[in-house]
Amino acid sequence: MSGVSQRIESMAESATMAITAKARALRAAGHDVIGYGAGEPDFPTPAPIVAAARAAAADPAMHKYTPAPGLPALREAVAAKTRRDSGYEVAPSQVIVTNGGKQSVYTGVHCLVDPGDEVLLPAPYWVTYPAVVELAGGVTIPLETDETSGFKVTVDQLEAAYTSRTKLLIFVSPSNPTGAVYDASEIAEIGRWAVDRGVWVLTDEIYEHLVYGDASFASLPVEVPELAEQCVIVNGVAKTYAMTGWRVGWMVAPDHVIKGATKLQGHLTSNVSNIAQAGAIEAVSGSLDDVHMMREAFDRRRRIMHRMLNETRGIDCIEPQGAFYCFASVRGALGNRVGDTRPSTALELADVCIDQAGVAFVPGEAFGAPGYARFSYALGDDDLVTGLTRLQELLGTSR
Repeated sequence: MSGVSQRIESMAESATMAITAKARALRAAGHDVIGYGAGEPDFPTPAPIVAAARAAAADPAMHKYTPAPGLPALREAVAAKTRRDSGYEVAPSQVIVTNGGKQSVYTGVHCLVDPGDEVLLPAPYWVTYPAVVELAGGVTIPLETDETSGFKVTVDQLEAAYTSRTKLLIFVSPSNPTGAVYDASEIAEIGRWAVDRGVWVLTDEIYEHLVYGDASFASLPVEVPELAEQCVIVNGVAKTYAMTGWRVGWMVAPDHVIKGATKLQGHLTSNVSNIAQAGAIEAVSGSLDDVHMMREAFDRRRRIMHRMLNETRGIDCIEPQGAFYCFASVRGALGNRVGDTRPSTALELADVCIDQAGVAFVPGEAFGAPGYARFSYALGDDDLVTGLTRLQELLGTSR
């Protein structure tokens, strides 16, 4: 007997972290590997944010425990930022600061879901959502989407999946992994359905600033104000401000949910690092100039990757509208000879590509979408092109 609980033994490893770790290990061993796995901006954190953290590190007051739900100044800054960026008016008491957006997802689900509750989850989905639902004792109900709908779930699908045990819908726009962005009318329709059915919604807005072309971000409780009392927003500084390692996220929710979340966090982690929180205050309160610069770079890379993937034999990719991922069908490459193998799944293809071409991506099985693959374009322009060129050399081109 291992002694490890069944709950942990049955949990799947984070596929995005596993692919990233494998790529790093190969590079450390001297192999030339280009990774499209992790959703991590290649830019450094903007200098004013770093300076704020340095100042905090020198302040003895920051060397002590602080309130579990976050520094009051950061909770106030997040409330102001939410009003500025999405038009949603919330009080600081409705904000809890967490160790990254991932902990907000964990906390939000555990505050809302009891054993046996059903959670509607549009697929493809981020790898962590179903794992967190399972840890809470909930039952994940995947709702499949594909290219024909732009990877967007419909109200008809929600209604068909609804039962008396449905407690929560996990909704994300812009989407990880697909890059789909719902427009305001689509969001309003989903929000009205949730209100009518009395279903809670956890909406992940961490990619709110990363939208391209004609797409625009819209927030559920802004489009449907009556949803506010049954809605939890998850967000953080990681993607927008290139702060993935700082581990600062937050949850916005009705006061009674925040009260419960504070109890949980008090036992789980207590306060988030004060130094990181000080940097986050500067991030959410400061200029968005650096954010706009990074978005322009992501937009350029998005168009390059979309073109090059569609020029690769066996790969078909719709154009993403948000976040920094291309979610491509690789079904046309399956069953064909690739080097000295014939991969039959995206998982097998991913292994072939990293071993034979030094190209790492996350297979769609991790996102509940066999036959697909997620490629992050949050990496330098030269590496992006070099890796995709290697992929074309391995698989061939369709030009």
